[in-house]
Amino acid sequence: MITPRPSDVEGVAAGALEWLLATARPTGNGLAWATRPSEERLNPVLYSGTAGVVLALLEAERHFGDERYGDAAVRGARSIAAAVEDWELSSLYFGLTGMAVALRAVHERLGEAAAGAAASRALDLVRSRFDGTRWGPQFDLLGGNAGVALGALAAGDVELAVLAVTPYTTTAETTPVGVVWETRAGRPARLHHTAHGTLGVVHALASVGRTANRTDLTELAAAGAADVVARDEAGPEGFLVPHSDPQDQPERNERHSYGWCNGPTGDAQTFRLLREVLGDPAWSALTDRCWHTVTHSGLPRRPRPGFWDNNGQCCGTAGVLALACDREVEYGDGLDFAQVLVADLLARTTADANGACWSNVEYRAAPSSLEPTPGWAMGNAGIVRELLRFARVSTGRDPGYAVTWPDRPAAVPS
Repeated sequence: MITPRPSDVEGVAAGALEWLLATARPTGNGLAWATRPSEERLNPVLYSGTAGVVLALLEAERHFGDERYGDAAVRGARSIAAAVEDWELSSLYFGLTGMAVALRAVHERLGEAAAGAAASRALDLVRSRFDGTRWGPQFDLLGGNAGVALGALAAGDVELAVLAVTPYTTTAETTPVGVVWETRAGRPARLHHTAHGTLGVVHALASVGRTANRTDLTELAAAGAADVVARDEAGPEGFLVPHSDPQDQPERNERHSYGWCNGPTGDAQTFRLLREVLGDPAWSALTDRCWHTVTHSGLPRRPRPGFWDNNGQCCGTAGVLALACDREVEYGDGLDFAQVLVADLLARTTADANGACWSNVEYRAAPSSLEPTPGWAMGNAGIVRELLRFARVSTGRDPGYAVTWPDRPAAVPS
């Protein structure tokens, strides 16, 4: 492997930012992005739309000191603000809560007061839609209460965050070693990881419990984590828990994954948080075990089409890169693996007329090569954010982000 030079990494990131700017759609005095450039419908959300792109632009503005990115972020915020009243979903990744996170970040970083006011409107709408238990069929981090709680904290609304996690105190199901939750109405399987399962709920409970000084919430978080820990199949050195029990949609879901959404990469982020909140060294040991499994898994090797062909944050290489850089900041042992991941991302970059981008692979689709996308989860925005941070970490510059992601604790040197 050729070690990627930080200047080359920054060059690719700059090309990917040009691609983002070129694929933006003007909307009055704003800018917006669709989930895919070929689609007509604009998408304001964090997971796959404008809100995620705006956070990447804020990262670029801070990293390069280029006002073009800040101006584009402000214009993106205007299109998000214009969509608030008509957007029907309330969640962090697919709804108003994530939109509020991006709007609040633009207000705080760039002084755009209108964005802050729109964030408050969005959160007021979220609060008004609460039915006393949830906001819809999802009860998880991506689309349900846990994500609402974390997004509310990120946007400065502690009261809403407490409201969102309180139902978990009465819906927990006791197991022999801890607790679990039904994280989607009517789903018989119990999922275990960050995106849709127990550890996503744990992350929200621990974060809100710490901020609101609620030990009942942090104790419930520890009980949820205990159930997941008991399901480990890779100890004592590693940590690998199945996707779900009984297996949810086995025709679609791998039994074991390694990324942020359903694998030890995301598990490690929650264990990092529990280390901070509970102060027990056992959580540090679990973080180390997750790291061992990730670095010995063969990633980013692609053992078959569609298995690990996501370059992005949610299930792919960029999400693992975020953890690798966290490890480098906290323990000084993440840079070598981060370089492997970055080299793979650079090798898979595609250059087109608009700049640099990445295409994922879906083995269930024909053709299997997918259209490049702008968003955070699977596209340029999420990859740019990690490439820029890697360039800073590898050269001893500020390892923090312009905006801390709602469900990942900031890295602090040990």
